[in-house]
Amino acid sequence: MQKKLSALFEQYFGEPVLKVTDLPPHGSNRYLIRLQGKTHTAIGVGNSDREENEAFLAFSRHFKSMGLPVPEIFAENLDEDIYIEEDLGNTTLFDALVTRRSGHLDFPVEMVGHYENVVKMLPRFQIKGAENLDWSVCYPRHSFDRQSMFWDLNYFKYYFLKLAHVPFNEQKLEDDFETLVNYLLSAPQDFFLYRDFQSRNIMLKEGEPWFIDYQGGRKGALQYDIASLLYDAKANIPEDVRSLLLQKYLDAVATLITIDRAEFTQYYHGYIFIRLMQAMGAYGYRGFYERKTHFLESVPYAIQNLENLLKTVELPIELPTLMEVFHYLVRSSALREFGGAKLKLTVRISSFAYTNGIPTDEKGHGGGFVFDCRYLPNPGRDIAFKPLTGKDKAVIAFFRDKPVMSHFLENIYTLVDSAVASYQSQNFTDLMVSFGCTGGQHRSVFSAEALAHHLKSRFPAIQVELNHLNQANWPVPKPE
Repeated sequence: MQKKLSALFEQYFGEPVLKVTDLPPHGSNRYLIRLQGKTHTAIGVGNSDREENEAFLAFSRHFKSMGLPVPEIFAENLDEDIYIEEDLGNTTLFDALVTRRSGHLDFPVEMVGHYENVVKMLPRFQIKGAENLDWSVCYPRHSFDRQSMFWDLNYFKYYFLKLAHVPFNEQKLEDDFETLVNYLLSAPQDFFLYRDFQSRNIMLKEGEPWFIDYQGGRKGALQYDIASLLYDAKANIPEDVRSLLLQKYLDAVATLITIDRAEFTQYYHGYIFIRLMQAMGAYGYRGFYERKTHFLESVPYAIQNLENLLKTVELPIELPTLMEVFHYLVRSSALREFGGAKLKLTVRISSFAYTNGIPTDEKGHGGGFVFDCRYLPNPGRDIAFKPLTGKDKAVIAFFRDKPVMSHFLENIYTLVDSAVASYQSQNFTDLMVSFGCTGGQHRSVFSAEALAHHLKSRFPAIQVELNHLNQANWPVPKPE
């Protein structure tokens, strides 16, 4: 294959190959090399799947003719299963993200601009790129239709759920798959669906995005590709950045076609779920079945994405068995620990009034800690403290004078510190701690504030969210 590609390079450029460098194929079975001559360089591709080659070459020429940033095809010999294309360098969007992250969990601010450029370009492929496209070359299906969706769903079922030994009722799960597919197919489908629109398939050349690996493209809905990018597992994009990028994408779409944003978003959530299932099927096939264990490194990030969706998204269809499966995956400690991934833990601390009831955990794992502060000394019985809260200096001084409060907090620090360390090691992403007193104003507020300060100092890598649930009922402070 190397000799054939070198000969094609020399035939096209009229100069010999001086250096050949093997390139990683990532998730594909293609043979990839960089060919370098004295004045030219190109990427050589060998692939025995002729239909896939024909799709890539046809799409590349079509997109290039429309001025879209894709590699130029220099030469091809499909009878020999080879072609050479423009060399776009070594830096993918994912590589740039990993380099700038440098082991930190936070999303680098400078990467937001790169992602904005990408999401603004995507509609040009999906909408303008669909014009006069030869859909007959689409491979392996002409559209992301019912058959394609069921392939992905069964991929998830057989190569992830079964190989990970996740229990489920097969008939009921199939019924939910049918419901989900019917819903997704009711979205408009007349666009170019890139199919694998993720950070490893976007190159950065001189700071600008270039696009590769669209050979699996076909006709489909707009929502799938933007879901693929924003829920790219190991990219681990925070929710606020996802929201920003989604709006930038919709703004770009709106310059090309009229769009109902509310309707788009509803379908978008459904396409996120099916894309996550397709990706998890791929991780299972490559990791569990083919024993390429580095693919399993993405599983904890996929589980985190799934957990966030279950907290925030409500589909307009009922999928009881599928949701049971998802909740099982989210509760699994084993799946979160693959590949040594380090996910960011959020500890949600709140104060509350027992008169309003104990707060329930609607976002996390259905538990955490609830501490009863009602046995502690109550400054609220003193008229001087009634207009104050546990955040005021006088109340803070009151509690610092009470050994029972210090003893109470020291025990809580020991217990919560242990839980935080354990949650971090197991890659759980959410822990809830609640403090309650009679009025939710003094003892619980002081305790919640103290724990928040302690955790921020003790565990700088975690995120601490503090919320005083009874704050609306606090006395209005008098002007000094």
